[in-house]
Amino acid sequence: MCSSNISGRINSIQSLGTLDGPGIRFVVFMQGCNLRCGYCHNPDTWNLQEGSVTTPEELIDKVIRFKSYFGKDGGVTVSGGEPLLQAKFVTEFFKLCHKEGINTCLDTSGSILNSDAKELLNHTDRVLLDIKFTNDNDYKTYTGCSLNTPLLFLEELNCLNIPVTIRQVIVPTLNDSNENILKLKDIVKKYNCIDKIELLPFKKICKVKYDSLGMDFPFDKYETPDSDCFSNLNKILNI
Repeated sequence: MCSSNISGRINSIQSLGTLDGPGIRFVVFMQGCNLRCGYCHNPDTWNLQEGSVTTPEELIDKVIRFKSYFGKDGGVTVSGGEPLLQAKFVTEFFKLCHKEGINTCLDTSGSILNSDAKELLNHTDRVLLDIKFTNDNDYKTYTGCSLNTPLLFLEELNCLNIPVTIRQVIVPTLNDSNENILKLKDIVKKYNCIDKIELLPFKKICKVKYDSLGMDFPFDKYETPDSDCFSNLNKILNI
């Protein structure tokens, strides 16, 4: 296999994931993130200079071992961290996936839209896109970027007609209101590329990571939403 002379930094790998896109997936968590979301589950991915160095060729060799488990719906998902920070590496990796007939999925905040990111989208079969909040003030306060940033990314996905799953983590008292979900619904209906919405419950299981890193968990004061809350919000979305 010809070398691309590109390497990337990876935090971890999950060989048989079921929560990161359709079917059973080989999930790669890239190192490095440009945002600082209050509920981030992977603070160990923030520093781009950490992680394990690998090449696209070394990574595809690992993926191929699990190809028989993917079936017709599964494949590879690259998450993070923020994979768009290493878009050139992910592009080369996705090219190799497609040579092997493996479906590619990008899990991203949509916070970067440069030429490298646009090239990566040309080799991406599906995007899992976070729309973390539906007003600009909360976006800037709790993530570090503007709401306009992922919406511009979403415009690009719509132009390319790439299937998109929208995800939002529901945090009680922050975005668990009917108003927020109605705003999310208004956003979604503008884009034909969106074919699925997933509301995810805020959880505190990541606190052990913050403790081990000697860091405060910013969202420790918030509770996990109950099932009645989720049922109501999903009814509003009609999903």
